[in-house]
Amino acid sequence: MSLSERLARASDRFYDRMRSPQARDIAAATPTGSPDNLRRHKYCVVVTYKKSGEPVPSPVWFGVGRGKVYFNTGATAAKVKRIKRNPEVCVAPATSRGRPLAAPFVGTARIVPPEEEAEAERWLRANYGLGRRLYSRFIGRVANVYVEVTPTPRG
Repeated sequence: MSLSERLARASDRFYDRMRSPQARDIAAATPTGSPDNLRRHKYCVVVTYKKSGEPVPSPVWFGVGRGKVYFNTGATAAKVKRIKRNPEVCVAPATSRGRPLAAPFVGTARIVPPEEEAEAERWLRANYGLGRRLYSRFIGRVANVYVEVTPTPRG
């Protein structure tokens, strides 16, 4: 395992310990939100589900474009495995520790194919500017994937 991969895993473990206890509350909240609620926020919490149905919240950097939410994560991250098994997710604006700031929305997540990654990165950069470019230089050494979340229509 490379130094970049070890640093990424250590960072993940750190953030897991720092996560707000309220992050799990999103899974039980009434999904009345929409991707528009994410505007002007720098973090959102994405809830994925284990085989048992247990919710797992993850605060992430994100971008919004074409009515969809985009984020990236390590290709071997547990949330990628969970999304592949069950693409239903719950998303809400949040603090960096995952404390929800507004109502969530339910969506369907998919791993973005390589030919669409540039567009996903464009939406992320639009939300973060220079900070995203600097961060991308660091994570560029770690295998990662982009995830697209399409809101599920209510009704």
